[in-house]
Amino acid sequence: MVGIHRQRVNWILAADIQGFFDHVSHAWLVRFVEHRIGDRRVIRLIQQWLTAGVLAEGGWTPSEEGVPQGGLRSPVLANSYLHYAFDRWAHDWRKRKARGDVIVVRYADDIVLGFEHRAEAAQFQEELSARLAKVDLTRHADKTRLLELGRFAVRTCSRRGHGKPATFDFLGFTHICGQAAPDRLIGRRQTMQKRLRAKLQDIKAELRRRRHDPIPQQGRWLRSGLRGHYRYDGVPLNRQALAAFRAQVMRLWTHALRRRSQKSRLTRTRRSRLERQWLPVPHIYHPFPWQRLHVIT
Repeated sequence: MVGIHRQRVNWILAADIQGFFDHVSHAWLVRFVEHRIGDRRVIRLIQQWLTAGVLAEGGWTPSEEGVPQGGLRSPVLANSYLHYAFDRWAHDWRKRKARGDVIVVRYADDIVLGFEHRAEAAQFQEELSARLAKVDLTRHADKTRLLELGRFAVRTCSRRGHGKPATFDFLGFTHICGQAAPDRLIGRRQTMQKRLRAKLQDIKAELRRRRHDPIPQQGRWLRSGLRGHYRYDGVPLNRQALAAFRAQVMRLWTHALRRRSQKSRLTRTRRSRLERQWLPVPHIYHPFPWQRLHVIT
């Protein structure tokens, strides 16, 4: 959203690579790594690690493509792969073919691009498929979308009868286009509902496992989890989602406490006391982008 505020971005291309970590080409990866590493011993070690295979259920499966997940090497090598396969190509495309503003944001295999002109966004989308195919990758057709998002998106979508501008998900947040004043964009980030539901399911399962632990021990675990959630999701204009998450956690904890015995004495007064004592209230830890980065719009 910082780039949309600072530059004339009217269209968003949210792109995703299909099965990226499972389809990384070993040949291309070694070629890209050789650009930075000249020691052949290190190259051989990387090749041996890539082809080590997977041992599961007493059987060994060879690895002909992809990078093993779960280690520190995988994200480093995968990021190096996309640096040459996508980053440098996108930077060169922006300099040679773009006439309007273009911003590029990539985190692992999740890519978001902002364009000033729709024609350039559509052209980039077509050429991106060809570029990825050249390095043995495929663009995820269902997760790649071209959206109208910017200072005038609310007005133009309303004029066309399309309702509100579309949203896109990135790094655990749903990015929503709003309008604080005429021609002034206010971008909202809300925690993805899918991510919230998955986290609540994990908490429910863990509370079931910890059902007979002492209440202070349960409370300390829940407090730690909520604080970690606030640290990441505590962004401006997301307080309502944080409060809803806290309320759902308290609901799950109440159910777990009442299941401890057939004669539960969890009254409403005691429930409120436990909530105040162990569940911290939502807190916004991250300032607005223009405050953090001193952006003037």
